Amino acid sequence: MGSFLISGFIASWKRYFLGDTVEVRPAFDVCPTLAGPVLSLGGGGPDVDDAIQWMINQVRGGNKSATKVNVVVIRTYGNHDYNRLIYAMKGVNSVETLVVSNRQEANRAEIVEKVRKADVIFFAGGDQCQYIRNWKNTKLETAIKSVYARGGGIGGTSAGAMIQSDYVYDACASSEKGIETRDALEDPYRDITFSYNFFNWRNFKATIVDTHFDRRERMGRIMAFIARQIKDGVSRSVLGIAVSESTSVVVDKNGLANVIGRGAVYFVLGDHLPEVCEPRTPLTFSNYKIWKLRSGDTFNLKYRPTSGYYLRSVKRGRIDSNPY
Repeated sequence: MGSFLISGFIASWKRYFLGDTVEVRPAFDVCPTLAGPVLSLGGGGPDVDDAIQWMINQVRGGNKSATKVNVVVIRTYGNHDYNRLIYAMKGVNSVETLVVSNRQEANRAEIVEKVRKADVIFFAGGDQCQYIRNWKNTKLETAIKSVYARGGGIGGTSAGAMIQSDYVYDACASSEKGIETRDALEDPYRDITFSYNFFNWRNFKATIVDTHFDRRERMGRIMAFIARQIKDGVSRSVLGIAVSESTSVVVDKNGLANVIGRGAVYFVLGDHLPEVCEPRTPLTFSNYKIWKLRSGDTFNLKYRPTSGYYLRSVKRGRIDSNPY
C-alpha cells in the first residue's frame, strides 16, 4: 500500500501515476471539500516550487491540514517529470500525468473522469496553440472547470499559464516561440491571433497573461496584445499579467494576487482606445499604467488599484522609455 510508479499506454494517450492507490483513499471517489478555488501562474524557466506548494496548501485548507490532495498534470507532449517533484510536496496523496494530444483523447471518458476527480490541476509548459486546438470545447475542458468550481487549484507554467487568462494569445499564426516585441509593435496584426471563452476564471475578466517576460523583453508585445483587444472591440480596458521566469503569481479565492520567486510580475493596464492600431502600421498608444511587483508584493484583482503605477507610451512602434 506504499508509493509506486505506473507508466501506462492506452491507445495513443499516456498516463504516469505516482502515489497511493485509489483504493486506500475512498475520498478520491467521493470528492473532498476543497478550500479554493485558487490559481498559480508560472513565468517559465525553473518552476517555483513554493508556488505549487502554496496552491496545494490553499486547496486542502492550510499547511497544517490533515487533508491530502490528488494532483493531475496535463500536457500535450512530454513525460512524467513533474510527478516526483509534486509528490514530494506536503499534503499530496498522488500525482498523475496525462499526455492528451488530440481532441479524441480530450473527450475520452477515462481521461475526463480522472481529471474530474482531481483536486489540483497543473498544466505543463509547451505550445498554447496545441492546448487550445486540442482541449477547447471538449469534455476535458468541462472537467477542468468542474475542479475549479468545487474549490480546487489550477496551476500552470509558460504556455500552461497563458491559457488561463480571459483572452489568450494562442500563437496559432506563428511559430511555437511566437511573435516578439519588435514585430508586435511594428504591426500589431501580423501573425497575431487570440482565442476567447476557454476557462473564464473568477477575477480574471478582461485579462491577458504573458510569460518568459523579463528575459525575452516582452513588454512591447503585451502592449500590442492589449491594444488589439481594445481596438477590436473585445473590451474597453484590458489588464495584462506578465510573469518573469523563475517567478509565479498566485491568486487566492478572494482575488488577491501574490508574487513568489526571483523575478518581477508586471500588471499592465490599457484603459482607452489606442491612437493608432492598424494592420501594417506601427502602434501608437499613450499612457499604459504599469505596476511592477516583486516577491511578497500583492495586487488585488477583484478590487483593482487606482494608484501606485507608472506610465509608459508607445509612439510609432517605440516605447518612450525603459518600461521595466
